[in-house]
Amino acid sequence: MSKKNRIGVVYSTNPDFNYEYEDEEPVVDTLPPQQQKLYVTLDRKQRGGKQVTLVTGFVGTDDDLAALGKMLKTKCGVGGNTKDGEILIQGDFREKVKVLLLAEGYKVK
Repeated sequence: MSKKNRIGVVYSTNPDFNYEYEDEEPVVDTLPPQQQKLYVTLDRKQRGGKQVTLVTGFVGTDDDLAALGKMLKTKCGVGGNTKDGEILIQGDFREKVKVLLLAEGYKVK
């Protein structure tokens, strides 16, 4: 455990003292596609005027998010990124992404 995660005590001279550590984030299981509600929007902010299709609302692990993002990027034939629980697809592919997500069983708005 890291020293940064210790709660309330900087140093103790008691040899029997056990430090309390902050709990790590709970492991989130990925919900099945039928229970997910994803939002597909077009974003231009902080991107130098370039358009990006943004998919938000995914509940699950980073690995599952990356797999979904890779599938969308491959089917659209463009680049993109997955970070902070969001999938970024370069360009305006809102309709195509909605169709692909619906075909996978996700609820899309």
